[in-house]
Amino acid sequence: MTTTTHPIRAAAQTRRIQLAAKSAMDRMLAALALVMLAPLLVVVAVAIRLDSRGPVLFRQARTGQNGRVFQILKFRSMTVGAGLAQATRNDARVTRVGHWLRRTSIDELPQLWNVLRGDMALVGPRPHATAHDAHYAPQIANYARRYAVKPGLTGWAQINNARGETDTLDKMARRVALDIDYIEGWTLHRDIMILALTPIRLLVARDAY
Repeated sequence: MTTTTHPIRAAAQTRRIQLAAKSAMDRMLAALALVMLAPLLVVVAVAIRLDSRGPVLFRQARTGQNGRVFQILKFRSMTVGAGLAQATRNDARVTRVGHWLRRTSIDELPQLWNVLRGDMALVGPRPHATAHDAHYAPQIANYARRYAVKPGLTGWAQINNARGETDTLDKMARRVALDIDYIEGWTLHRDIMILALTPIRLLVARDAY
């Protein structure tokens, strides 16, 4: 007697295998990147200390998968006590070194440690400050769907020109729509494509300040 696997069970099993592969790839690439980028990270840390008063790293509560709150890490790019408001063009709170860090997204590199810890993935919806989550969730349909997966260092929204300041509700709604599109259409191949396109997007971006 032969047995056949139910299509739904087979699809679920395939997805579990792909998710396990994603997790393994994330941690392996994050560890490798931290080793390879160590000299750059040291130089950035020294530049921040010489440029302005305050800690090298900025920590902030963000909402992760299934609503779990974690502390995200960034290189500090603003003056101490800058508050939660998003950075705007020519923002006086951004330090001299910070302008360069934000323009190149080097300020995000400490999040490789968040990936290694399992708080984040390399690819996924970018995590927002918890105060911003509380502000936008009642206004944007399906906003909480973003918590179905781990937040990412980069994402589908970021390579589709939905990066940087969200100074209008429409901009945030578009970002959330792209995040949901990513979640619903996720494949490991798509993650690899996003990772490959992210450096290209950063080279031409003009929306980070």
